[in-house]
This record gives sequence, structure tokens and C-alpha cells, in this order.
Amino acid sequence: MPIYITQGRYSRDAVRGMVARPEDRSEQLSRLLAKAGGRLINFYLTLGAYDFLIIVEAPGEMQMASALMAAASGGGVTDLCTTTALSPSQMKGAFAAAAELARGFRSAGGV
Repeated sequence: MPIYITQGRYSRDAVRGMVARPEDRSEQLSRLLAKAGGRLINFYLTLGAYDFLIIVEAPGEMQMASALMAAASGGGVTDLCTTTALSPSQMKGAFAAAAELARGFRSAGGV
């Protein structure tokens, strides 16, 4: 299954609520992802531009997108940014496929 890395921020109201009632959000997130057919690999709270980073295995973009939209619909998370992660062997295959495709492709402005 594909691996997705998502970063995001907590809303001001979410931070206020978690300060008043501290909680570990990983269990809720794991259940949500499981309902979408995915699996939480890891969950980190981060300092900097984003408040958290999750690494997820999901069947595909549709399932990942639906889980993220469900999480965002409650208003507790914002600014979600998701990247698909590929293993070195997957990228090796992609480079090999690109080599085949490039043979018959002419770049814009190319002669």
C-alpha cells in the first residue's frame, strides 16, 4: 500500500481544548484511518511551521483524502499538506519507466 506523509496545524480552539484537557490524539487518528482502510505508522508532534506529522499507509489517494477531509471537517486541524512517499526500489522502477518514456518524448522548444 502507498505511504503518505501529512503535516498540519491545530486550530487555536483545538490547542485551547487540549491545554484544558490534555489528550493523546493517536488513538482517535488510528481508528479514523482504519475505517478508511489505512493504518497509522507513526504520529509526531513537531515544533516549527507545522504542529504534527503523521506517516500513514492507505490503499490509495481516495481513502487518504477521505480520512483527511473527515479529520479537517471538525475544525480541529488546518493547513494539511500531504506527500506520497516512495521507497528506493519504487523510485528505481519509476526511473526505469521514465527512461523508456523519455526516448520518444521531445521537450518543449526542443529540436
